[in-house]
Amino acid sequence: MLNQLDAIVIGAGIAGSSCALELARQGHKTVLLDRQTFPRHKTCGEFMSPETREMLDYLGVKPHSQGIMPTAMDKARIILPYGGEIEVPLPGHAAGISRYTLDQLLHESASKAGAEIVTDTVVTDIHKLDNDLYEVVTRQGGKPIRYQAKAVIGAYGTKRPRGMSSSNSREDEPVYVGVKSHYSGINVSSQVELYFCNGGYVGISTIENGLANAAAFLSLNAVQRLGKSVPEILEGASRTNTKLAERLAQGTVISGTEVSVAPVRLSDRPEPWSEFPHIGDAMLVIPPLCGDGMSVALRSSLLCARSTDEYLKGRISCSEWKSQYTEEARREFTQLLRRARTIQKLAFAKVNRLYPGLVRLMPGLATYLAKATRLSETRLIR
Repeated sequence: MLNQLDAIVIGAGIAGSSCALELARQGHKTVLLDRQTFPRHKTCGEFMSPETREMLDYLGVKPHSQGIMPTAMDKARIILPYGGEIEVPLPGHAAGISRYTLDQLLHESASKAGAEIVTDTVVTDIHKLDNDLYEVVTRQGGKPIRYQAKAVIGAYGTKRPRGMSSSNSREDEPVYVGVKSHYSGINVSSQVELYFCNGGYVGISTIENGLANAAAFLSLNAVQRLGKSVPEILEGASRTNTKLAERLAQGTVISGTEVSVAPVRLSDRPEPWSEFPHIGDAMLVIPPLCGDGMSVALRSSLLCARSTDEYLKGRISCSEWKSQYTEEARREFTQLLRRARTIQKLAFAKVNRLYPGLVRLMPGLATYLAKATRLSETRLIR
């Protein structure tokens, strides 16, 4: 079976669904493919920065209009294993919302805009034909299904389709594991709490319905010593941070919300293009402590949708499509990633116990670091 389209987006997370939404509302026949079913829980800090909220508004995705009330946050507390704490005012008003809910809202909006969403489908091959069309071969329900389109966009996160390699991360980079679980009974009010422990950190923030999300980013070596299940890993991590242990003890794990992702390697540089454009985590894996993963996903999808729209409408050539998106993505994200990786290294430095005293001596330092890992609110795609 062969399906003829304008654009194929592979990966139905935040980046892929927002890109499919934007292309569909620009009039392009678009299909959104994913190997998993939705809605589902995903490993994520579930933190919406002000930039994320701005871009969702631009896309017309407004949780409040659907009766969903994300929790507002205006500060971050960093709690070190040795008892020191740093309080940082967040630049603008952030919010907490689960990926289960946000992905569902994005899918509903993409579907209303005209995008076709096909989940539980495995991409087995991607290649370019002689007529400048891409062909994507999938397996759905045991049957091969082929799609052809002028544009393909990779939004498949860190798990690339079969046969695709990446030069985005080096083999000598540390390997991490991400885990997350929702809890009832934990009240962190209008803040996000970041607990450092041996091997990484755990972020806790409130999401909709009064629940709390606990998301950890830990080295693979640390996880191998802590346990096999997500609750075991989180409990094990808390043994090196007393205040984290106290916080988790207040809550009860919500069954079915526990998920993990591994292996995770942080990007060395943005990788906007291979044989086609990449967006979201397929382009760039940024340190989670920066809290800007959602906005990177959205910004990259909007940048890509803009240049893809120009290409599909015949206003630019394929080579111009590649150069335009590649240049814009590198300009937007290279320095951001460099700053984020520097802050990640500083956070893991053995001298981090000195940081609370340093912040007391230099009160503006924490605010500067918080702003250093944020995208600009004023450069929204128009």
